[in-house]
Amino acid sequence: MTDVEVVGAGPIGLAIAWRCAQRGMRVRVVDDGRAGAAHAAAGMLSPVAEAYFGEEVLTGLLVESAKRWPAFAAELGDVGYRDDGTLVVALTSDDLAEADRLRAYQASLKLPITAMRPSELRDREPRLSPRIRGGAFAPGDHQVDPRKLVPALRRAAVAAGVTITDEREPAGVTVVAAGCGSAALTGLPVRPVKGQVLRLRAPDPGPPGFRHVIRGYADSRHVYLVPRAGGEVVVGATVEELTDSVVTAGAVLDLLRAAADLVPDIAEYHLVEALAGHRPGTPDNAPILGPLDGRAGVVVATGHHRHGIVLTPITADLIADLVEKGVPDPMLAPFTPARFA
Repeated sequence: MTDVEVVGAGPIGLAIAWRCAQRGMRVRVVDDGRAGAAHAAAGMLSPVAEAYFGEEVLTGLLVESAKRWPAFAAELGDVGYRDDGTLVVALTSDDLAEADRLRAYQASLKLPITAMRPSELRDREPRLSPRIRGGAFAPGDHQVDPRKLVPALRRAAVAAGVTITDEREPAGVTVVAAGCGSAALTGLPVRPVKGQVLRLRAPDPGPPGFRHVIRGYADSRHVYLVPRAGGEVVVGATVEELTDSVVTAGAVLDLLRAAADLVPDIAEYHLVEALAGHRPGTPDNAPILGPLDGRAGVVVATGHHRHGIVLTPITADLIADLVEKGVPDPMLAPFTPARFA
């Protein structure tokens, strides 16, 4: 009998399977072949810029996982990992007040983020709009390409002995890492949160005209721009409590307008893809990690919402340790399924 069956072949599921196989376990991944949240994800590793009020414990987990990303990426090879850092930029005085309020909170947690004047921001990225009022620099907020990450994890898992199949079978331990599909399998409150995302391409061969991830406030609209070395720029994302996968004209208009307000050159880029995905959200925006009460041999690793990519390394380590030793790491305590009992 298989030691571990992992339900879900996104980054979380594949990384858990890989880590378990590296510990000598016989592992099977159940994959239904459908694209998950990672297909639409931008791949920002942003423990600082995404540190929000009231989420201090979650921020600690994000910071710890981000520390593991350089070694994690080095093990996998080319996953588009870049460490140029992230610029937070604000277009209007109201935008700057909102950005400064969040930055002050992040600085109060001793996170590495530095306020910057408009001239300092444009020194780092000359293509930023001259209308920018100010912002900040988060040097530790990096990026990875999820569309490179998932195939790399799949190759690593198979090389470690993992079997990937579309059929479930009995196993010693079952790990549910099925994203939005985890609710039906576990009864836990995991809901789909719709996000619309655009992919652009620089009109000239080579990389885009900017290198930092840009997280912007543009006339009360939030937007991010993630440049890839190959010339792609990911622009996103909406946050909608909807279950459909429809791309709407209004969302495309809002995202492009906000992006072009911050980086005017974006208006000349080619629009190559518009899609909608679904993040697996939870009532408290934190992941659900650990044994499922009342279900012997079932472990849950889901509900990562907008943090699935950055939390992949630490989730894989903590869940593989739990499966191997049978004892949860204390870091799992705030995130157990029992909090929703």
